[in-house]
Amino acid sequence: MRHVKAEIASQPDCWSHAAKLAGSRGLPARGERVAMVGCGTSWFMGMAYASLRERAGEGETDVFQASEFPHGRRYDRVVAITRSGTTTEIIELLDALDGRTPTTVLTADGEQPAAALATDAILLDFADEQAVVQTRFATSALALLRAHLGEDLEPVCADAEVAVRLPLPVHPALVEQITFLGRGWTIGLAHEAALKCRESAAYWAEAYPAMDYRHGPISIAGPRRVVWAFGEIPPGLADDVEATGASFVHSRHHGGYAALGSWRGGRSPLDPMADLVLAQRVAVLLATSQGLDPDNPRNLTRSVVLA
Repeated sequence: MRHVKAEIASQPDCWSHAAKLAGSRGLPARGERVAMVGCGTSWFMGMAYASLRERAGEGETDVFQASEFPHGRRYDRVVAITRSGTTTEIIELLDALDGRTPTTVLTADGEQPAAALATDAILLDFADEQAVVQTRFATSALALLRAHLGEDLEPVCADAEVAVRLPLPVHPALVEQITFLGRGWTIGLAHEAALKCRESAAYWAEAYPAMDYRHGPISIAGPRRVVWAFGEIPPGLADDVEATGASFVHSRHHGGYAALGSWRGGRSPLDPMADLVLAQRVAVLLATSQGLDPDNPRNLTRSVVLA
């Protein structure tokens, strides 16, 4: 467990470093029709960016799991996120595009095939990880993309500094299940938080768009279960969740996380990406409380390379 805790705690510095790469060649230009691609965690970061880019008016932005890319569609640029640069689905996609569409790869290892196959490669080697489960590389890629959209990452990094020290809002001995919710760009973060719990701790965690949650998934809510929402929440959602006996976790709800106001000088809630840092820490605690090693989860490898 010596790696993942340090990697989670290093995210504020990594995000600050990533933001300095916002002017890198190959990042989507305003008005370009863009497809984001990735696998697992990288796919979820692509989801978040696609929503943010369209919200910012920068251009139409789709997102696909790399194996499901629609080759019949035309894009001005395809952007792939791949920590290892070796993932089979990413390599096959870049090879199939074969320069017909400009491609950009965000990766931690510029010596691997993805960087060589792409039109442009942006190296985030400072955010590479020794733990199998991704934390800081993925969030650093999103930090870079947010900075490229013109967002000020300084307050986001400050929020992350808070998130690595805050008391955790979930205790494994008191909770048997967590559902994460998001709206807009934070839907990707909700999916990523749930994946971290499943990967690190083989823990029952789910994720949904917050508005759709009441259309069925709320049926599993109940005592000893948690619903954790990122970002803005729909009116009445907290009341609906608490009526089931489940606990509702949100940085604005009931005064925020423990002592949040005193940590932040009274400012309201954590940036959702910093809130994800808290969820990463919860995933590690869920793993260690069961005697599991979150650095090396069962059935997982650093990269999925298919024969």
